[in-house]
Amino acid sequence: MLWLWATIDGVGSAREIDRLCERDDVYRWICGGVGVNYHSLADFRTAQEAWLDAQLTCSITSLLERRLVTLNVVAQDGLRVRAHAKASSFRRRDKLAELHAQAKAQVQALKRELTEDAGASARRKPPPEPKVPKRSKRRGRGDDPPTGPGAAAAKPEPEPRVSTTDPEARVMKIADGGFRPAFNAQLAVDVQTQLIAAVAITNSGSDMGQMAPMHQDLQHRYATMPEHWLADGGFTKLEAIDEVSERGTQPVLPPPRSRNPDIDRLAPKDSDTPAQAHWRAFMASEFAKDLYVWRGASVECANAQLRRRGLHRFNVCGMVKARAVLLWHALAHNLMRMRSLGIAPAG
Repeated sequence: MLWLWATIDGVGSAREIDRLCERDDVYRWICGGVGVNYHSLADFRTAQEAWLDAQLTCSITSLLERRLVTLNVVAQDGLRVRAHAKASSFRRRDKLAELHAQAKAQVQALKRELTEDAGASARRKPPPEPKVPKRSKRRGRGDDPPTGPGAAAAKPEPEPRVSTTDPEARVMKIADGGFRPAFNAQLAVDVQTQLIAAVAITNSGSDMGQMAPMHQDLQHRYATMPEHWLADGGFTKLEAIDEVSERGTQPVLPPPRSRNPDIDRLAPKDSDTPAQAHWRAFMASEFAKDLYVWRGASVECANAQLRRRGLHRFNVCGMVKARAVLLWHALAHNLMRMRSLGIAPAG
């Protein structure tokens, strides 16, 4: 209850909640006058990911049984959220190997010190740092530029980098147009009520390929099949169109634009499967155009509400903990939506 209210209140720091529990009447009332250590708060927030996921499923299932939610039309969107890692924590393979060797040598030195006689008069000197081959100097992002004909076309690709503090974070383009370490939070929202029915976390900066897994997750959670699935053009993947259509749901998302302006993207192509041809024809209808308008009015609104409650940056490391934080936000959002809709708790 404490974290749920803090999420609604836009508070995402365990230390801040610890302070509020001492001076704020609402938080003191929730705690019942008992102090709560911020370490316990932080551990509880991220250690209950499976329980939080079950609570999300149970709450939507209860509304389905009462026929207050239908999930006939579901909208999906991705929300890029800054990761806890900083850009300066990203290192390439050779630098990571160097840091790993230094850490390993330090651990071995500490083990040797622990096995020494406790009455030794002097501590042993720390071992010399391991010699790691120096990296070759580079110009810019690649190796030394080649010479000769066609040198400009032979530019090597930059080496991948990984964060030393949050290895699962990836650099991706976020809402402000910049490129920073982030996670891609996926939301599936019931269009009629704007309730969040499912969430997911990925470290892929692209939404392409995220529609079919989310659709399958929703099907497994509630044993129901949406009639229509709304998403923006970033989710358009022809294989996903076939997969979702085969399960019995009509995808409602714009076909990709062709580089040739004379080609109508809504016209069937020779290479289209029957599901893809039907999808293009459906998107050309007036009904699909009117239905697609509801995507922005539902899932985009839910995204904005999560942003308003402080979901700008994860202050935890790892995808599991980040998903737990996202689930707290989903439950808080649904609670406030139920209050706005006048839906009373089941009982």
